[in-house]
Amino acid sequence: MTISAEDYLAVVTETIGRVSASQREAVGRAADLIADALRADGVVHAFGTGHSEALAMEIAGRAGGLVPTNRIALRDVVLRGGAPADVLGPLLERDPAVAHRLYELAPVHPSDVFVVASNSGVNGAIVEFAALVTGRGHRLVAITSAQHSARMASRHPSGRKLADFADVVLDNGAPYGDATLPLPGGGAVGAVSSITAALLAQQITVEVVARLLAAGEPPPVYLSANIAGGDAHNDALEARYAGRIRRGA
Repeated sequence: MTISAEDYLAVVTETIGRVSASQREAVGRAADLIADALRADGVVHAFGTGHSEALAMEIAGRAGGLVPTNRIALRDVVLRGGAPADVLGPLLERDPAVAHRLYELAPVHPSDVFVVASNSGVNGAIVEFAALVTGRGHRLVAITSAQHSARMASRHPSGRKLADFADVVLDNGAPYGDATLPLPGGGAVGAVSSITAALLAQQITVEVVARLLAAGEPPPVYLSANIAGGDAHNDALEARYAGRIRRGA
């Protein structure tokens, strides 16, 4: 295989098609869970570490997305919990204890649903967070790489992985190691998990809105803040969820 932008595009196009086809049923089941939660006055909490944080940003607080959404991030322990900044680092996602602090800091209600993303699905904070939220009775949608996760040992004391706790598991289709174009001396270039996770996040959002519309329920969807009337529209919708969704940071 050669290394070029065109080669990468071909791999991405094939992967998107494969993920879209293979995950159609799971997307529908995830949308059902979220639509049910919204009808019960729930909020969608999205959490990911590392590059999987992009998935949480795709779900929470963006134009065309659902308003009752909240992004959880590792840096919440500093920005909202008062921990010193030096706790942040590449190894924090491996610490199961941080999951409990993140849950405590999040404005969680019993009817809320969680979407958690991790390409490997094995790091301690992610697995502990999944165990915690399901143990508290919340429904959980997981987005992970089935291939990568299958080849990794769990870094959680239980030996379990993110997918083991989820009500719905969506496979982002990324290969082991995420990158797709092999290099002559070893390794690879051209990661795909962020692209396919974003696809799945948007497909879930669209299916949730479709379900609400089919039931005659107006969907609470953001307008871009950078168009006329966007701020007023968004402020009015956000007011319904005051104290339960956080924007910025």
